[in-house]
Amino acid sequence: MSTSTFRAAVVRDPGGPDSIEIIDVPVREPGRGEVRVAVAAAAVNPVDLAVAAGLFHARGVIHQPDHTGLGWDFAGTVVATGPDVDLAVGTRVAGLVDGFDRDHGSYAEQLTVPVAKLAVVPDGLDLSTASTVPVNGLAAAGILDLLGDATPGADRLLVTGAAGAVGGYLAVLAADRGWRVTGLARPADEEFVRGLGAEFVTHAEPGWDAVADCAVFQERALALVRDGGTLVGVQPGNAPATERGITVRTVVAGPDSTRLDDLLGRVAAGELPARVHAAVPLDQVPDAHRAVAGGGVRGRYVIHP
Repeated sequence: MSTSTFRAAVVRDPGGPDSIEIIDVPVREPGRGEVRVAVAAAAVNPVDLAVAAGLFHARGVIHQPDHTGLGWDFAGTVVATGPDVDLAVGTRVAGLVDGFDRDHGSYAEQLTVPVAKLAVVPDGLDLSTASTVPVNGLAAAGILDLLGDATPGADRLLVTGAAGAVGGYLAVLAADRGWRVTGLARPADEEFVRGLGAEFVTHAEPGWDAVADCAVFQERALALVRDGGTLVGVQPGNAPATERGITVRTVVAGPDSTRLDDLLGRVAAGELPARVHAAVPLDQVPDAHRAVAGGGVRGRYVIHP
């Protein structure tokens, strides 16, 4: 890599893991309110698999003329700053690159991003683990915003996919808002889910006050909500049609430096379950995508550019 370019993983003609390639991208110096970050780690999320498969191209969300970047969240070290930035070079940070229509994402050796989208990584929290927090932690916090506070007699929350990244965070965070949380997951995940302070089931009957559908059960999740209850999904623009007076919403995770700062602090304190499954180099992004697509992975694959 020359000093004027860096490597990034992209897709030109999306078609799954085999369509991913590594290209050289020109370095962009930070402008006002921006920093350039040397990326140490970038987490692999299901949304990245959908981008590589062409789902969002088909929906007309992505219009890049040449190639589309992969990766949303990241952690790394500030290597250059623009005007009006109070972060010093060498500061460890984490954040997310939001939006779909971009020529590169966090699967890259460098990123130039607004400092307002970053949070400082606490001492004692390694950058690989920190990279798994932004998208999933902010999604869980966003779900909780849509659910609101539990009320007396309407406080039973079922979290589908409670052993996953978003579900695991939500199971902890929801208790702060008065919800009595039950996690729905596979039998092998019982110890983990109960360790979050939640009840545990492998099969759920209908009648829940609210369901957070982190496992993307869609209509099956809707059927579990009581009349007049609430369903919150995790696929924007792809919510099941409402029925029986149920409120149906979907979360959109976006940058929130204040909230991310709190989430990183809670992960560093051991209060939230950030998990790294494996770390792979940038050249092995296709292999990581194939592994995630196979299912059953607990914790995130992390790309080390």
